[in-house]
Amino acid sequence: MDIEHPATRPANPRFSSGPCAKYPTFSLDHLKDAPLGRSHRAAIGKSKLKHAIDMTRDILGVPEDYLIGIVPASDTGAVEMAMWNLLGARPVEMLAWESFGAGWVTDVVKQLNLEAKVTTAEYGEIVDLGAVDWDSDVVFTWNGTTSGVRVPAKFEIPEDREGLTICDATSAAFAQRLPWKRLDVVTYSWQKVLGGEAAHGMIILSPRAVKRLETYTPSWPLPKIFRLTKSGKLITGIFEGATINTPSMLCVEDYLKALNWAVSVGGLDGLIARANANAQVIHDFCAERPWIENLATDPDTWSNTSVCLKFTDARIEDAAAFAKSFAKRLDTRGVAYDIGAYRDAPAGLRIWCGATVQKSDIEALLPWLDWAFESEIAEQQSAA
Repeated sequence: MDIEHPATRPANPRFSSGPCAKYPTFSLDHLKDAPLGRSHRAAIGKSKLKHAIDMTRDILGVPEDYLIGIVPASDTGAVEMAMWNLLGARPVEMLAWESFGAGWVTDVVKQLNLEAKVTTAEYGEIVDLGAVDWDSDVVFTWNGTTSGVRVPAKFEIPEDREGLTICDATSAAFAQRLPWKRLDVVTYSWQKVLGGEAAHGMIILSPRAVKRLETYTPSWPLPKIFRLTKSGKLITGIFEGATINTPSMLCVEDYLKALNWAVSVGGLDGLIARANANAQVIHDFCAERPWIENLATDPDTWSNTSVCLKFTDARIEDAAAFAKSFAKRLDTRGVAYDIGAYRDAPAGLRIWCGATVQKSDIEALLPWLDWAFESEIAEQQSAA
């Protein structure tokens, strides 16, 4: 039977977890100042790139003695660059509680052939961070984009650690407060919390990471696109706007405008507040319904960006088919795009709640979730 659908719908149905929704006031007209057809090494190109680095530092509160670089290949490129340059000098511990963390494990163990200690947790869980040997070099995600599980805000990485902490923060930066003095490498991409365009990554290095770069040479060859040093010295230009390869100045302009928007909503505090409010709407929704709940089992680890949900109704016969049909039903009606769980994650939904998403759109989506659930259950029962 046909169940009457809600009368209102989200003004913007884009809830993808990457690339994410553009900031609410975005317009292609905002990009008219991009220096198209100009070299990124010309004065105007360098100026734009340096401005992006400076604004990033100001908004995120990155310490003055940390270096910020724009690198190729999105967050993936930034993480790979960190691992290939820095690992191998001391023991390594890899932490993984979702697919991207698991991917870094594969690269370190099978590509770099390091005998790393691997600590994992199932989707929805997190590893015992208190049992980690922080005197090893530790690689981990701050917010598991595909599991919706984040490092609890109350956990503190030891300040007197001997190893480096290499943190993939792509779905945390600009939405969660990062403890900079406890992190030696932080990476993220433009297309997550600020909704920028893809293919550009950011790498942020502590003085400890820079010291490692200048005192340690990996045993494996480094592709040109990964090299951060030359003749044992840091290539400082990378952190002043002289990028390793050619960046898109159109994408740079888009990132700059997103940073300007971030300032307009209160900077980091405003961005965090927006993401928290968005996620809370979904948390409250799940608390009132018996058929859906957060994939993350501990509320202290609930993400405020990539909110992952699982269906819990006993009537659901095939969870994967149900979830796929559920997401498709909303997509075809133009209500919610790209909210199916990540392909390697348990069947369910993943709704992006980062700062560029409007709370009113999340609120307008919720009645449609009820409608889609009732419609799917009714269709399943009629087919039985």
